[in-house]
Amino acid sequence: MKELTRILGWLADPTRLRLLRLIYRQELCVCELMDAVQLPQYKVSRHLLELRRIGLAESTRSGRWMHYRISRAASRDPLVQDVLKFLDVHLREFPEAQRDDARLAKRLAAGRADQYACS
Repeated sequence: MKELTRILGWLADPTRLRLLRLIYRQELCVCELMDAVQLPQYKVSRHLLELRRIGLAESTRSGRWMHYRISRAASRDPLVQDVLKFLDVHLREFPEAQRDDARLAKRLAAGRADQYACS
């Protein structure tokens, strides 16, 4: 019960929910996440740092860019996986999530051809 309360407490922030939902689907660099959620780099990075700190996300560096994904530990935890699946299914009905998805799809279609041409 303590673990669930801890996870849900950290997910009480709408921005963290949006970012977590996006990296649940695929590994993304910070610039792709910035474009998707329409927030400045410092805010996106701050929320990603929190997700890393609590063990839900992990990152790797590729040149100048940081790429984020769901952590291996979180992906092996059945409770975390249930929460992530729930978020993915139910958040997609919200207008914010639909806009995030549309912006990310547009960014990936244009940006991946440049191999992470973050600006």
